[in-house]
Amino acid sequence: MFYYVLKYVLLGPLLRLVFRPRIEGLEQVPVSGPAIIAGNHLSFSDHFLMPAVLKRRITFLAKAEYFTGPGLKGRLTAFFFRGAGQIPVDRSGKEAGQAAIREGLGVLRRGELLGIYPEGTRSHDGRLYKGKVGVAVLALTAGVPVVPCAMIGTFEAQPPGRVVPRIRPVTIRFGEPLDFSRYAGMEREKAVLRAVTDEIVYAILTLSGQEYVDEYAAVAKERQAAKERGPRRAPLG
Repeated sequence: MFYYVLKYVLLGPLLRLVFRPRIEGLEQVPVSGPAIIAGNHLSFSDHFLMPAVLKRRITFLAKAEYFTGPGLKGRLTAFFFRGAGQIPVDRSGKEAGQAAIREGLGVLRRGELLGIYPEGTRSHDGRLYKGKVGVAVLALTAGVPVVPCAMIGTFEAQPPGRVVPRIRPVTIRFGEPLDFSRYAGMEREKAVLRAVTDEIVYAILTLSGQEYVDEYAAVAKERQAAKERGPRRAPLG
């Protein structure tokens, strides 16, 4: 119930006012039945903007840190994510990936929409990074279509580290659903999973027009963070 209050009364109207989203290809999203919406991830606002423009409810697998942050900001963030029906997923440890798969399959088996960011984390520089194969595992195991989605302009509106978004228009563009039924029963084949993931990411790239980087975003972010920290000094003595 609170999901729809948040969408239609509290948050949705505010997001539409601030971002004035232009929506393209909304008819590509199935009106019923399970499907995966796979999008690029440029901004914290992406979590709320996409649900605000979709006619159907969508559930995202969100990192557990969004639900456990300290202070008032942490409590507000957790409140909004829970209210939006998002599922916390612990991304640490060996079993983290399997937990995400189980949660995602549960959403799809209920006939709902599941939102996924194949990159696994927000882009720190606005480019599109290599996708993780979890999206392919889910698509093949559940046998559902994947609708590519491109968020355009949200990085400029609210780049990483910016709390209050800039007031500027953004575009949310949906592409034709991708059918991977030809790979039915092959969800354990690594080469197939990589091929499916790359096809999904390429569809997102075609919609977004971003520069592509054939590297995982988390790796690039860590390298950038290490560069900013500078070289470690050797201990004295």
